[in-house]
Amino acid sequence: MSASLALTHLVPLAKEVDENKVTPGVLGFIVFAVMALAVWGLMKSMSRHMGKVDFEEAPDDKSGASGKTAATAATAAGKTTGTPKPQQG
Repeated sequence: MSASLALTHLVPLAKEVDENKVTPGVLGFIVFAVMALAVWGLMKSMSRHMGKVDFEEAPDDKSGASGKTAATAATAAGKTTGTPKPQQG
C-alpha cells in the first residue's frame, strides 16, 4: 500500500523532467561508485600480495662459465635463479 502511495507522488515529478535530456541518474552513480570501490580494493590487495613476494636476483657470472654451468652450480648450492622464494606460514 505504501509503495503505491509513494509511486503516485513520484509520477508527477517524473513528468517535470525534460524528456530530451538523458542523465545516468542515481543508479548510474551507485554502479560507478561500487565499481570504483571494487577497483580500489583490488589494487590494495594486489599491492599487499606483491609486497610479500621476494625475488632473488640471478648471481653475476664473472667467472666466464657458461650459463648452464652457472645454473648447475647455483642449483647445487641450493639457490634457484629467477624464481620467487616459497612463502612460509
